[in-house]
Amino acid sequence: MDSNYHHASKAVNRIKSLYPNVNENETPLPRSWSSKDKCTSIGLTQNNLRVHYKGIYLLLYFMNYFPGSGKSHNDAASVRTSHPIPAACGLYYFEVKIISKGRDGYMGIGLTSSSFKMNRLPGWDKQSYGYHGDDGHSFSSSGNGQPYGPTFTTGDIIGCGVNLVDNTCFYTKNGHHLGIAFKDLPAQLYPTVGLQTPGEVVDANFGQEPFKFDIEDMMNDLRASTRASILDFPLPQDQGDWTATLHKMVSSYLVHHGYSSTAETFAKSTQQNLCEEIASVKNRQKIINLVMSGRMGLAIEQTLRLYPGLLENNQNLLFMLKCRQFIEMVNGSDFEARHSNNGTTRNSPVQTSVIQSTKTYTNCTQHNNALITDSTYCDNQELNKARLNNSNYTTSNITEPNRNTDIQLNNQINTAINTSDYINDVEMENGHISNGNGHKNGLSECKTHLIDVDEDMDIDETACKKGSSKSGVERMLEFGRELFQLSQRLEQDSGINETNQKMLEDAFSLLAYSNPWSSPLGWQLCASRRETICAALNSAILESMSYSWRPPIEICLAHACQLLQLMASTSLGSCAFATIEDILQSQ
Repeated sequence: MDSNYHHASKAVNRIKSLYPNVNENETPLPRSWSSKDKCTSIGLTQNNLRVHYKGIYLLLYFMNYFPGSGKSHNDAASVRTSHPIPAACGLYYFEVKIISKGRDGYMGIGLTSSSFKMNRLPGWDKQSYGYHGDDGHSFSSSGNGQPYGPTFTTGDIIGCGVNLVDNTCFYTKNGHHLGIAFKDLPAQLYPTVGLQTPGEVVDANFGQEPFKFDIEDMMNDLRASTRASILDFPLPQDQGDWTATLHKMVSSYLVHHGYSSTAETFAKSTQQNLCEEIASVKNRQKIINLVMSGRMGLAIEQTLRLYPGLLENNQNLLFMLKCRQFIEMVNGSDFEARHSNNGTTRNSPVQTSVIQSTKTYTNCTQHNNALITDSTYCDNQELNKARLNNSNYTTSNITEPNRNTDIQLNNQINTAINTSDYINDVEMENGHISNGNGHKNGLSECKTHLIDVDEDMDIDETACKKGSSKSGVERMLEFGRELFQLSQRLEQDSGINETNQKMLEDAFSLLAYSNPWSSPLGWQLCASRRETICAALNSAILESMSYSWRPPIEICLAHACQLLQLMASTSLGSCAFATIEDILQSQ
């Protein structure tokens, strides 16, 4: 079972690697013969990859009663794939191995449209194209064939390739290219094979196994020619100096994302002025760095101070930032000033999470279904694990934050965090954001968020508050109450916002797990999730200063990607070889 699964997975990955630009959610690739789109005289086995002829005269033929069966065109039978060839393949190829030519080898391999009748060989009807084994002729939407290549028989491997850039079709035999067989092909064609006489059996290879013919070499040639045609495309002369335009686009990108030092250096080397004052860029850079290091509280404070009115007038943005701040409290990244031994305030590079993930307890006992913790371990510790150890705990116990709950925590985790105020400009790289999927974890309403404490929960509050005026959980829960109240105000002012509701629910639900990092909602704690928050805040700041919320170079790239999608949807196969990555790497 494991070997079969591994083989199937390898086959899927190989097919995907052949056609990386195909979006199979919209246009699935042909992977097997269709069990529905076939003539009844066709049988399928081996995961619908083997085709055999099972005409009504098959048994009688072997009994020598009807030696002439299969001679008539009425005995022909075809099968096609479940899906047509996507244009985004650019160059599509499949191979058919002749396991047995049967009695006469009346076999056809080719392409058909969705209207093709399955009781004919490919090539005999309109919008169908085939290469036949008995005579080596090619048939294009007609019963009259044209000499094309050699005949083929048992043991031969026949390949069929479709060039979706120039809409031509070629065939191969045992790895040798036979030349162009058809031109001006229509879109949306299906790989098809037809059989006619008893005993004919063929196997298909749609890319799950290595091909006999080197199709990758042809793909590389098409990719190179497409890239050359793009680079050689004449630019309009009335648009000014294109080099200067590109320099401005690059400069605006650097400024937009707060790469102040790099932007200054680039501006000097290209002899141009920055579109934004460097002091303003550095202000945004400070805020960006705070967000990316998880210090959301300081990031919000800096935004309020440097850009008064921005967050006050954009409450949904403020709510998103505060939800992230709550998550960073759980993560241990968002911290406040700490007190040193001499009473002075300092910023500690080591943060304490409010929820324990893996460390074990010591000196802990269980009493009245609650966990009583020795005072040595109570400073800045979380109740959550104790709460989960309570056999009576369910998510229904999560209650509204305005109830008078006095929550203490039972565990702590230390994580080393880089807390420098400034992060130097780094080399730019493509952004990456985890695609985690949220899980509601049984919460029925947005109102049920914070963990309540049973009346019989016995916690040593004095010990838990030792060394600080407020424990970590108190600060977090106090903040959580404020966040909930903000959500209520937003709901009263603007109605229910499902995005905000889901955001709040996911954030608060982290408290339902003793190890939130490995929970179904642990994706929220990934550092990469800060990137979307950072982008939203940065764009809002720029927009408040009447700058573009998105840099021109990103707009151009987005337009290019959209154009490639339009090319694919209109069956322009060159979209497969005009990827943005290839063009940029060729420069």
